[in-house]
Amino acid sequence: MRKYFITGLLILVPLAITLWVLHAVISTMDQSLLLLPEQWRPEQLVGFKILGIGTILTLLIIFVTGLLAQNFVGNMVVDAWESLLKRIPIVNSIYSSVKQVSDTLFSSTGNAFSKAILVQYPREGAWTIAFLTGVPGGDVANHLQGDYISIYVPTTPNPTSGFFLMVPRADTIELNMSVDAALKYVVSMGVVAPDQMPAEKK
Repeated sequence: MRKYFITGLLILVPLAITLWVLHAVISTMDQSLLLLPEQWRPEQLVGFKILGIGTILTLLIIFVTGLLAQNFVGNMVVDAWESLLKRIPIVNSIYSSVKQVSDTLFSSTGNAFSKAILVQYPREGAWTIAFLTGVPGGDVANHLQGDYISIYVPTTPNPTSGFFLMVPRADTIELNMSVDAALKYVVSMGVVAPDQMPAEKK
């Protein structure tokens, strides 16, 4: 009896969580319908709410924005918009920071997480998976003697939160593992182990 119950849980829990996440994402994207006049919204036209219509509208807005931004006029509009935002004191700092991060994460040439590595954290002797994000820059680099790297240590099971650290390169171990496989390993709390790969010869 217990065996059948656990088997049912193993099948239904991942499915339920997947559907819950999809519902949350679609419901959030459906908020774009608020941009339409009330008389044009689906619930006003057909009498009930249709889940997913706003998601289509959101994707269409994103696509059209990207399409328009690719031509000469679109580039001029984007440059003028960004120039305006950069003149507003508080908005400037927020927008510039968010844009740098989004450019790194979503750009086709972006390299947000270039490698998966092992690092001792939160104490010596305890190891966790981290991701290489670059090297220290600016005035920070002037105060760090030696070869340092910048890393991101994700939390489990939510890798979108974590810790940014700058550590000596010698204190880390580069893994022969893809970033995607390492993320799955972190999210699953070590349950979904990546395929065993032969260690690289040094």
